Amino acid sequence: MINSNIVPSNSRSGVKFCYCDESGVGDEPIAVMVGVVVDASRMHLTKDDWQELLGSVSKFVGKPIPELHTKAFYAGNSPFRDLTGTQRSNIISIIYDWLAERKHHVVYTSVFKEKYENSFAKGDIPDELNTVWRFLGFHLVLAMQRHCQKQAKQKGHTIYVFDNKEREEKRFVDIILRPPKWSDEYYGRKLRQKQLDQIIDVPYFGDSKDVGLIQLADFFSFFLRRYAEISEGLAKPNYKDERSKLSNWIKIFAERSIGRAHIYPKGSLNSAEELFFNHAPPSIRILGS
Repeated sequence: MINSNIVPSNSRSGVKFCYCDESGVGDEPIAVMVGVVVDASRMHLTKDDWQELLGSVSKFVGKPIPELHTKAFYAGNSPFRDLTGTQRSNIISIIYDWLAERKHHVVYTSVFKEKYENSFAKGDIPDELNTVWRFLGFHLVLAMQRHCQKQAKQKGHTIYVFDNKEREEKRFVDIILRPPKWSDEYYGRKLRQKQLDQIIDVPYFGDSKDVGLIQLADFFSFFLRRYAEISEGLAKPNYKDERSKLSNWIKIFAERSIGRAHIYPKGSLNSAEELFFNHAPPSIRILGS
């Protein structure tokens, strides 16, 4: 549970929650992580809206769906096997429209896993990022830091909520509490600026079954990964219109991004930016503006 007392009372309307989940940390060639960014003042409404949306899906299915497992849903596996492909596609479009209508933002990161493994073996990846998950998670936090620190006063202060990862939690929290010096360059840390000063408290880890907005992050991360794998020629479309549908959905997603300049900037890059840029699929690096 997240203690509401960690949200400063004098800035509560500007505090953000970032709900994060990943896709592709199994045998897939690409891994991604997505954070759904919600203003604290709107969080309860958003949570209620998401539960209402799940209720609508439950009516389609004909049984209660307490948690949307995107992989099973997209494949039409149980409990979604009675839904037609058209029905599933319509539900996906409704969820992307839901994101756009509520004007929430998203942050994302990605990696070619084989390239990451080769670079780590050569010593080109910092030791503290010795898992794909930590590589993704830390990049996501750095991108949000860069985005939020330009906002007035405390409006960029963020609380992070990740899906449960028992093997990652302790080490990742330690990285956030004691960030490596090299990471300062990513967001242009000033002389008297505290490291990662836009983070409130340490990251939290929760069960997606109990934290509905982590399910939303899982939903978007699944489709972002699928889009990248097909775009990079690492997977074939499963049906005739899959490529075009994915492109349309990801276009909506990219329009709600915190901005490409904070995630995969153009032009001359510093070494911290290059670390994440050079290991990401080009199809994801060019998303957004």
